[in-house]
Amino acid sequence: MVRAGLTTERVVEAAADLADEVGFENVTVSALARSFGVKDASMYSHVKSVQDLRSRIALLAAGEMVDRIATAVAGRAGKDALVAFADAYRAYALERPGRYRATHMQLDPDLVPESTARRTAEVTYGMLRWYGLSEPDLTDAVRLLRSTFHGYCHLEAIGGFGAPRGVQASWERALDALHITLEHWPRAEEDDRA
Repeated sequence: MVRAGLTTERVVEAAADLADEVGFENVTVSALARSFGVKDASMYSHVKSVQDLRSRIALLAAGEMVDRIATAVAGRAGKDALVAFADAYRAYALERPGRYRATHMQLDPDLVPESTARRTAEVTYGMLRWYGLSEPDLTDAVRLLRSTFHGYCHLEAIGGFGAPRGVQASWERALDALHITLEHWPRAEEDDRA
């Protein structure tokens, strides 16, 4: 029997909130049931398993994150778009740590809605279009940006920057350096596609 007022959307949203509070790895069906004051069995009307629950959190978070980034970069180009993209990415990672962690979960590609995957690619590649990159350089640039943003956000979140210089100043310098790198990207040769 489905408890009145509980919907799959509400359950997943509550699970995402719980992930932000206690950590993505600590989200369980039992913990979620306790937050609603119901038995575990009530949750299984909405999710199949803890894996299904976590996959749904990941999909919710991916959609939220790309929406935030898309809004930030709308109407911008070049360094302005890069900074807006990066700042929106960082803000989401720091404000929504459990959800952000969920976005790094390996999902079955068949579970990811085509619209989410397409929108993520459109926003990311659209931001990079100003730099005049084409494949395979686009893929390499996306990997550089993602690893830089993720590494910085992860280290910031765990207090990994111990130097007295403010993390915001370092962030801004990193974005300056990325912009210069993208402007002067070493173009791949045709035979270097491996």
